[in-house]
Amino acid sequence: MSRIGRLPVPIPSGVKVSLDGTKMTVNGPKGALSQNLHERMAIAVETGQIIVTRPSDAKQDCALHGLTRSLINNMVVGVTDGFQKNLEINGVGYRAEINGKVLTLALGYSHPVVYELPEGISVEVEKQTKLSVKGIDKQLVGAAAAKIRSFRKPEPYKGKGIKYADERLLRKAGKTGK
Repeated sequence: MSRIGRLPVPIPSGVKVSLDGTKMTVNGPKGALSQNLHERMAIAVETGQIIVTRPSDAKQDCALHGLTRSLINNMVVGVTDGFQKNLEINGVGYRAEINGKVLTLALGYSHPVVYELPEGISVEVEKQTKLSVKGIDKQLVGAAAAKIRSFRKPEPYKGKGIKYADERLLRKAGKTGK
């Protein structure tokens, strides 16, 4: 049995869960999320918890069991607490600023990099070199943070670029003389 799939998903107070066939909708204090789930998984919404069961021990069912439970849990956590990814900008003259839904990055190129934030994502800039990407959809937060990081990935010699706050860089030694 899947260790993740067999755990029930607790429903906190203030969260409303509705299931319509294979489409699950979760409403909470931060917003609403909906997801189409696989039709082979049996989902039961009981008092205070959601239980996911699988029809058989087939390989695909085992894989879908944990996945379905994780997707439901991410929706519940997203509408109650939300998700956040922290990014750091390293480099002389590298900085970020936010104007409404547009993030402008100075990353050493001849032009500023302009990134329009997707719907449901917000960015906070602290000290021009620290960014916080926030939202209720875990997949969207991760994708937006990865897109921002892709504008200037950290290089291994001086560490210049955009990196996740908890990311450890593998540094290389530079050239050596005779």
